[in-house]
Amino acid sequence: MPTAILTGQPVPGSSIEGDLRSLGFDVRTASDAAEAETLLAGVPGEERVALVDARFVGHVHALRLGLTDPRFPLAAIPGAVTAQPAGRQALTRAMARENSTGGGTILAGSLADRLLTALEADGTAVHRPELGSLVAAVPADPQARNEARQAVADVDDEAVRLKSAVKSRDGFFTTYCISPYSRYIARWCARRGLTPNQVTTASLFTALIAAACAATGTRGGFVAAGVLLIASFVLDCTDGQLARYSLQYSTLGAWLDATFDRAKEYAYYAGLALGAARGGGHDDVWALALGAMVLQTCRHVVDFSFNEANHDATANTSPTAALSDKLDSVGWTVWVRRMIVLPIGERWAMIAVLTAVTTPRITFLVLLIGCAFAAAYTTAGRVLRSLTRKARRTDRAARALADLADSGPVADTLARVLRKLPAKPPFGARFFVALPGAALLILAAALEPYGSALPVAAAALYTLTSAAAVALPLKGALDWLVPPLFRAAEYGTVLILAAKADVHGALPAAFGLVAAVAYHHYDTVYRIRGDAGAPPAWLVRSIGGHEGRTLLVTVLAALLTASQFTVALTVLAVVVALVVLVESIRFWVSAHQGGAPAVHDEGEPA
Repeated sequence: MPTAILTGQPVPGSSIEGDLRSLGFDVRTASDAAEAETLLAGVPGEERVALVDARFVGHVHALRLGLTDPRFPLAAIPGAVTAQPAGRQALTRAMARENSTGGGTILAGSLADRLLTALEADGTAVHRPELGSLVAAVPADPQARNEARQAVADVDDEAVRLKSAVKSRDGFFTTYCISPYSRYIARWCARRGLTPNQVTTASLFTALIAAACAATGTRGGFVAAGVLLIASFVLDCTDGQLARYSLQYSTLGAWLDATFDRAKEYAYYAGLALGAARGGGHDDVWALALGAMVLQTCRHVVDFSFNEANHDATANTSPTAALSDKLDSVGWTVWVRRMIVLPIGERWAMIAVLTAVTTPRITFLVLLIGCAFAAAYTTAGRVLRSLTRKARRTDRAARALADLADSGPVADTLARVLRKLPAKPPFGARFFVALPGAALLILAAALEPYGSALPVAAAALYTLTSAAAVALPLKGALDWLVPPLFRAAEYGTVLILAAKADVHGALPAAFGLVAAVAYHHYDTVYRIRGDAGAPPAWLVRSIGGHEGRTLLVTVLAALLTASQFTVALTVLAVVVALVVLVESIRFWVSAHQGGAPAVHDEGEPA
């Protein structure tokens, strides 16, 4: 149980002790700084501890924001400071200096505020939550106390808490069609002790049932699938709002939320494809389903790579970015710009409606057209920003892009050789080094008949150019395009070769393989975003890297019959899925149990 130490002179009629107990704190009192230091030393090192001025006046939610958020080792609001185990040493040092300066006596002002000043003077990062209209104060006299109490009475604590449970930046559909009522569902869940992870899991099961309904191939099944997909999205919004409402953030929860979003959407694509094949028209739309998954995954990799390349870059400004910021200040353009990129809310609503009233083929065609336009719009804007800004990328950004590239043992070996050559490609041109190999690979796969050896030669050239691209740090203006280029080349090759095989089961097998590999790539992203580093090198080596898998698939297509190729794709999909899933689950569960810093994934706009 966390411990709160009340310091200073108690105030008759104060509710602070009861407020702290309502937040789960064991409350102790200290008459002076010396006693507070003794009590602080007596709190077990693995528990949270807070020091709160006994004169504190404010909203309970202000205390909740300041003292219970699990994401920050140290946090503070006026009159209160808290430390998790990772921040205990810094707080203890500040307390010791405070006592050596003040002789353990009661000094003017709040002890918590003096400790905060000492922590920040040491350069220690202390989180200060944005309180907005919430009150948190340490009044110096009775008149100020009365004024603070009146200010508390004037603001509805629960209304503020409900409002803050909703993301400040979201899509039009989510903002106006989901959040107005999903926040109340989140509160209902919180009051019944449900956790965000439980709601996330319920959202996944709802989407899987929706996919099963779509797989029936009947009109009733399609209608039910559309309704259930929207219900799943409501729960998907609710889990994040519940996390913000009750501050139940966790490493495992962020991973589940992000991973399940992808699993739900791609499982639904598979359900639609199965339903089309089983329906009256026996329509084979597996190529469209796989194309939608490839396009959507590549869109996300563009987002992730661009953000990783630029989030800590210096001199990171451009006229294009300034224009974008200016447009964001005009109300109607904000919603138009958010809607045309087809964020998850708009996309799922479109899929649900089209499923209910049209056919799977129409659903996929509209989805592909919409996502292609959105991808072109966002990528073009980011390219313009990159070309017009003078940003200097950091070593951390280059490392993140290299990890996102997912180079295997063949590319790594070739890259080490290329680094030793006297002539190197121009620094900053890594994307253009990789582009010819990727383009020729796709062309060879598309133009040659199934069984041709030419795609194998193209894959060998692709392996060489991809190795050359990562031989030097990815710090060029457009080098964030290297990881999505690799994704498009690998996924596209699998899609084209499976379609060329033209036998029953080849495209579903290819869908499974791309889904397994895409899971690995998403897992890499979420580890990097959670500051956990990339997956272990043995994992990347064991599944071949993007170039190794691409080479293998082209060789299999050249050597095997179409039916044998289908079996080989199925086996490869199962092996890759088992390896990456087991390692991913092991990592995230151990990170959660090992006390890794809690994080909260706000979700991708796309």
